[in-house]
Amino acid sequence: MPVATRKIGDREFPAIGFGGMVIAYELRCTHWDTSISYGESEDVIGKWFERNIEKRSDIFFPDFIRQCLEQSLKRLKTDCIDLYYVHRIQKEQPIEVTVRALSQLVKEHKIKHIGLSECSSATLRRAHAVHPIAAVQLEYSPFQLEIEDEKIGLLKTARELGVKVVAYSPLSRGLLPGRFMGLKKFQKSVDDLDEGNFRRFIPMYTEDFDKVLGIAEKLKEIDKRHNNATLEIQLSESEVAKVRQAINDATLVLEDRYPAVFEAYSFADTAELKE
Repeated sequence: MPVATRKIGDREFPAIGFGGMVIAYELRCTHWDTSISYGESEDVIGKWFERNIEKRSDIFFPDFIRQCLEQSLKRLKTDCIDLYYVHRIQKEQPIEVTVRALSQLVKEHKIKHIGLSECSSATLRRAHAVHPIAAVQLEYSPFQLEIEDEKIGLLKTARELGVKVVAYSPLSRGLLPGRFMGLKKFQKSVDDLDEGNFRRFIPMYTEDFDKVLGIAEKLKEIDKRHNNATLEIQLSESEVAKVRQAINDATLVLEDRYPAVFEAYSFADTAELKE
């Protein structure tokens, strides 16, 4: 069965990516997003490459945090990362300084392309003027459509500059496919989630958990009409309209995607460059 693909920089890979927690090669997923903050994912992937060295060229790697590059390369047992992200924008440092440093890594062939995560439209423009930015990454799902907001302007700017958008949590942290439906202890309240569950700290879940589950159930009806062929679904305009209407009707609390300490870095701008 053909798999839909996307292109970032000079690489083409499946449209559905893989957050670096488990190995997905046999599922034909070769866009692997890993990080030093994802537990032991880089060590696990590195060991897999040792056993499957001939498959390294098939895998497309994004990553981030320049000062940890050498550690990442060592753990991953590779000499180059395909897409290297600035994972969170440091507001105090002009983005031009960061991108200049990363562009040097491109020249050294340690990374192939540069990406930004959770940046503002203005930051993307400034960064792209220093060195081509291959991709921007942020949460993008039926529950989180901030990127489309004209006031934020990030999607518009990315399209204008030819920068690809990599959506993380496109399944709304497991809720879109109904991950918690049918599990009795999750049906009544967010308080039924495990104490350390990240969703307990996100306003949309703490204040609208029942509405979120209700939306997930409505979206399952669309999935059933496509025989649950999730990876191959091409929604019609009317189906997209129904998805958006379901979100609008629910009047969810969408202002904050994260606790305040993290929210400060969403769509971040940086200090101006003074030279």
